[in-house]
Amino acid sequence: MRVGAIDCGTNSIRLLIADLGNGGGPGGNGPTVTDVVRLNTIVRLGQGVDATGWLAQEALDRTFAATERYAELIDEHGVESVRFVATSATRDAGNRHVFVNGITERLGVEPEVISGQEEAALSFAGASLVAPATSPQDRVLVVDVGGGSTEFVLGSSDGIIASRSVDVGCVRMAERHLGSNPPSQEQQAAVLNDVDKAIDTVLQSVPLAETRSLVGVAGSVTTITARALGLDSYDAERLNGTQLSVQEIERACRDLTEMTREERARQPYMHPGRVDVIGGGALVWRRVLERVTEATSGRVVSSTTSEHDILDGIALSLAQD
Repeated sequence: MRVGAIDCGTNSIRLLIADLGNGGGPGGNGPTVTDVVRLNTIVRLGQGVDATGWLAQEALDRTFAATERYAELIDEHGVESVRFVATSATRDAGNRHVFVNGITERLGVEPEVISGQEEAALSFAGASLVAPATSPQDRVLVVDVGGGSTEFVLGSSDGIIASRSVDVGCVRMAERHLGSNPPSQEQQAAVLNDVDKAIDTVLQSVPLAETRSLVGVAGSVTTITARALGLDSYDAERLNGTQLSVQEIERACRDLTEMTREERARQPYMHPGRVDVIGGGALVWRRVLERVTEATSGRVVSSTTSEHDILDGIALSLAQD
């Protein structure tokens, strides 16, 4: 079955056209997702939403233009079923009806503005293609560091145990606090304070202390991993499934945070649309690693990076229709 999945977040809109099948997973019986087309376009839909509560017209225009391109590819590749999911920025916007109407007109499919809980579930499903839980006792924590929000979802081979979405993400934190390049210590402390408050909220419903392994997904995490590996280009195949120590990842986070904008832009693995927000993402991911290590009394000493995330989860959900 050929499906089309579109994930429209705060910073980017992504398309996956894939063929779904069986035979994946640890036992060889799980679903498989075979890429036909996988694209990522930085549109910064969430530009200014944290401050104004509205989607900016120029951000809508960028998103609509990308959607028109994706609609052409979906038609060209004979896609049988399409699902368009929108997340944090659209959830927060007072004029989201303009977005919904514009996407429906261009794609012929109404976008779903999903809850943080469903976003977490889809991210877990996608990440499980790379780092699945192997037993009911194997607790895997998937953390999706997005543009406007971060999802924490703890699960096992039996499914999701608990999840929480909180409003800290690379775009939201960069716009709210990081006004200089590189950001001052005071600006960084303000981000870390927001992340700490968010994780305190997560702990009310997600037992982070039960975590046995940690998986990080989405663009901030993959970019930080590219830094830690010293890649001379963005290589998704090299990044996918990479396991690094917490210390290696934290070092890369600090490096990216302390760079000037010009230094970040010169990094060969850096997407141009991520230059202005990676500092926020690095601070979020660094603090998450510190807090998970603390919660597990040092049991979690590494994290696996997954290129498979909510986008793959959206594609997999179409197999259930």
